[in-house]
Amino acid sequence: MGKKLEICCYSAESAIKAEQAGAHRIELCDNFTEGGTTPSYATIKYCVEKLNIPVNVIVRPRGGDFLYSEAEFEIIKEDVLKIKELGANGVVIGFLTPKGKIDLKKTKEIIDLAAPLEITFHRAFDMCRNHLQALEELKSIGIKRILTSGSKNNAFEGSDLIKKLVEQAKGKIIIMPGSGINQHNLPEIIQKTGAKEFHTSAKTFVNSKMEYFNPAINMGRNQSVDEYKRISVNSEQIKMMARILNQHI
Repeated sequence: MGKKLEICCYSAESAIKAEQAGAHRIELCDNFTEGGTTPSYATIKYCVEKLNIPVNVIVRPRGGDFLYSEAEFEIIKEDVLKIKELGANGVVIGFLTPKGKIDLKKTKEIIDLAAPLEITFHRAFDMCRNHLQALEELKSIGIKRILTSGSKNNAFEGSDLIKKLVEQAKGKIIIMPGSGINQHNLPEIIQKTGAKEFHTSAKTFVNSKMEYFNPAINMGRNQSVDEYKRISVNSEQIKMMARILNQHI
């Protein structure tokens, strides 16, 4: 099996562009400024119906930490059931305890609820206390893959830990480097980590087509966000990264 490129997309439009550029799988999200939250059911349905590559959906009711209240966990379970009904390939989840360990009880409950969907444990993994122990725990309960930056701000900086995780996984669970991966550092990350799947947003921002806007107000709380730009994907970056992976089969 060759190496795979997963693109994190924050809209249906981006997901379609990513597939056309050579992505092998989509992680579908919403709310880039929050680090990714659960997209709308209509967005999930549209992508599942229109795309010919797997669509994995993040299930995260809010930004912030990965310690969820009982109300939030009930919402997560309802989202998982709906995503399953809509025909997605998998869900992307992450739960921690207050002490920084993997919340195995919640994780296992979602694995059972989502079956037979594949389960990716997202970068909540990077925020845990003991990564090698966490890997063994996630391996034991049936997680398909772990998305990780090697507990650093980006996967290039975290490549040493990622390499250890890949070696310890022994092919029984996929270790997928993600965060800050681009066409320039991908070849070295491949070489340094030994990973076979890679995750990136390949993000770019496109200008609004609005001809009029009111400069006196901002509709969101973050005054630094330009509300007349929206996040998309850079098709040329995706094409280059897909070519790189094809060369490293």
